Amino acid sequence: MSTYDSALTYTSYLAVDELLNLQRMLSEPAEHDEMVFIVIHQTYELWFKQLLHELSFAQSSLESGETYKALATLGRIRTILKVCVSQVDILETMTPLQFNSFRNFLSSSSGFQSAQFREVEAILGRRDSKMAGHLPPAAQEKIAEITQRRALWDSALVYFSQRGHIIPQQYLVRDFSSHYIPNQEVQDILVDIHHNDPETSMICERLIDIDEGLQEWRYRHVKMVERTIGHKTGTGGSSGVDYLASTLHRPVFTDLWAVRDRL
Repeated sequence: MSTYDSALTYTSYLAVDELLNLQRMLSEPAEHDEMVFIVIHQTYELWFKQLLHELSFAQSSLESGETYKALATLGRIRTILKVCVSQVDILETMTPLQFNSFRNFLSSSSGFQSAQFREVEAILGRRDSKMAGHLPPAAQEKIAEITQRRALWDSALVYFSQRGHIIPQQYLVRDFSSHYIPNQEVQDILVDIHHNDPETSMICERLIDIDEGLQEWRYRHVKMVERTIGHKTGTGGSSGVDYLASTLHRPVFTDLWAVRDRL
């Protein structure tokens, strides 16, 4: 083996050869536009992986009271969401006819089956029986395990408490497998935070950034799908645009939005 072969290189470190062999087109003859469809969705999965990595670190930073680590990480999460939104621009260069040229080859596969995105939703607080039932057993188990732990907002409440804000115990120690219910007590504390604790209010604004970024991504995703397939049934039998549209206007951090007119 030569010195070059044994040395760490850009290609070996990033597993570039393996990465570039993961785009396996199914259309026969190969349709030009299938490649961009595969690359974009594989890239989304990589960003979802990074979001999970960053969300975990953000939670640990909040729970340990590390303000600046938390601010930096939450800012990175927002920036990743912006990148996810911008990738929709690339998908929208594909016309309905171009997508339909290979759509039938996708069979039952669907973005609805992205287990990593369901994990992201679980960390952000989604708690319902419909979020993972269509996924393989291993993915269901992983998401079930996530839903037994604090969501990001629960970690933020721990952080607020450590900063001296009196968060009632029933919100700090609760059944994390249940959806968090927005409430007046926490909202009153948030108003006080914004007026009297600038560092903590910056955390609140980073969380709002993330919430807004996720809603923006959902909206662009809905419009991209509607633009491409209209109101046809989605691949994999999902309801397509109708299902995606039902996810709009559902903020993650409802308490933070509820106090905007009190600031």
